[in-house]
Amino acid sequence: MDDRQLIKATLYETVGEEGCGITCDDADLFQDEDGWKLMMCGFMEPWKLGKTADEARTTLKELGAMHFGLS
Repeated sequence: MDDRQLIKATLYETVGEEGCGITCDDADLFQDEDGWKLMMCGFMEPWKLGKTADEARTTLKELGAMHFGLS
């Protein structure tokens, strides 16, 4: 699995398919000079997830644990 697939898998694990609905399918996951970012439907700006795939996965787990916009 490449980094993008690992991060997407973490997103589905964190939220679950039933909690994800169309949001995860429409999520735009990309990497730029600042690191990994996630643009989800309904949000005006992308979320900064981290420089590396591991940081991005950790950030998603932390946001999911707080139920911040993910579940």
